[in-house]
Amino acid sequence: MSLLLPPLALRRVLLARPWRGAGLQWKHTHPLQVANEPILAFTRGSPERDAVQKALSALKSQTEAIPCVVGDEEVWTSDVQYQLSPFNHRHKVAKFCYADKTLLNKAIEASLAARKEWDLKPVSDRAQIFLKAADILSGPRRAEILAKTIVGQGKTVIQAEIDAVAELTDFFRFNAKFALELEGEQPISLPPSTNSVIYRGMEGFVAAISPFNFTAIGGNLAGAPALMGNVVLWKPSDTAMLASYAVYRVLREAGLPPNIIQFVPADGPMFGDTVTSSEHLCGINFTGSVPTFKRLWKQVALNIDRYRTFPRLAGECGGKNFHFVHSSADVDSVVSGTLRSAFEYAGQKCSACSRLYVPASLWPQIKGRLLEEHSRIKVGNPAEDFGTFFSAVIDAKEIFGPVLTVYVYPDDKYKETLRLVDGTTSFGLTGAVFAQDKKVIQEATEMLRHAAGNFYINDKSTGSVVGQQPFGGSRASGTNDKPGGPHYVLRWTSPQVIKETHQPLGDWRYAYMQ
Repeated sequence: MSLLLPPLALRRVLLARPWRGAGLQWKHTHPLQVANEPILAFTRGSPERDAVQKALSALKSQTEAIPCVVGDEEVWTSDVQYQLSPFNHRHKVAKFCYADKTLLNKAIEASLAARKEWDLKPVSDRAQIFLKAADILSGPRRAEILAKTIVGQGKTVIQAEIDAVAELTDFFRFNAKFALELEGEQPISLPPSTNSVIYRGMEGFVAAISPFNFTAIGGNLAGAPALMGNVVLWKPSDTAMLASYAVYRVLREAGLPPNIIQFVPADGPMFGDTVTSSEHLCGINFTGSVPTFKRLWKQVALNIDRYRTFPRLAGECGGKNFHFVHSSADVDSVVSGTLRSAFEYAGQKCSACSRLYVPASLWPQIKGRLLEEHSRIKVGNPAEDFGTFFSAVIDAKEIFGPVLTVYVYPDDKYKETLRLVDGTTSFGLTGAVFAQDKKVIQEATEMLRHAAGNFYINDKSTGSVVGQQPFGGSRASGTNDKPGGPHYVLRWTSPQVIKETHQPLGDWRYAYMQ
């Protein structure tokens, strides 16, 4: 009878020294316990408000120089760019440069040289880095990361708090928890054999391509694959450079070794061409537009014969999200939820409501209330006026902003309208149903089963929380890998199953052959 022991990496986790930090407790053999980072209120006179106002004052009229970083080397190329504050175009918040093809290939080579040692490091050691980074972000760097998100991406203080602090620290902490728990997921062992799974990083490098609208997304797109033993080339958005670089510096401060995540701003098409032409590409972690993700996917398909492994493609591409209102709905909930969903952060959330379906019997009341409340929305500079609800949009060329369309339907045609909701767009990201009638809620849930990856009942279509509502959609909205949930980290591993037999095979012949 053999003694069945957990794999070595798991034993290291179980025997690790007690580790404690904000929002988590991990001691001896108990699972790592994490909680969602509390969202501060920033009321007048509060210490958090004073701290962020001081940080904003320090950034005023300042331009931060942001290099490409390959390993420990800061590199400047001749292709210099600037990030402008969206609500004050006279303020260049960052000066940065694009990596050229030569530098990107150097970054790939440096990453590959570091990959094996990083992959062999116990997941508990890698997790410690991200747990420490979360504590730095939520503690000493909180005001800085908030201020840089406000001035660089035009967020109000509470939207920056929800994004750059709460969600990002949640990603780092919950991903660490999920990674450690994944190590504990082991197959059945029966005498005379012991079976185990090693959750390896993938062979090659992952390209992380992040958007402007969430600081947290950039940190997660690069961070989650790195946590799982991969090396990453991170191309942040030009219009989120200031906050993205701050996140990168926090990771390095927390102990992330050089060459695990390369910070390489670059021209989008050139970056895509370079990484997809490398035989060592093993994954793309992307958030952005449908045309860009399709272009990357096509490039991977065209280069499929040159890769050493089939690349993993994970993408989130937004949506045209809906609020469906039934005649039994609570009007106050509809009005408040729709205003926040459609117009908070100027509608620049992938989950923002852009389609409102209202029964004719409620439309006069809802219309009046929407117009009345909409007129109270304050547009302004969120860095100077904390009463601002609505700031500048980032890109004047795209309809990714505060545009809400309304479809008024006859009350008795709600089933036909639900079919219309399902078939109107090619997207399937988020959606909400407002109704008090339980039968209608059940019907809507069934009829809209594939219309949204995140489905809300009597709540707005925005505001998913890490660990509570893992986020993502299918159809044209992406690959629905659900970052913020326990299965997301598995996406960035290449598991190996190991069978060890403790009793030699004595005879190759089966019993029936005797």
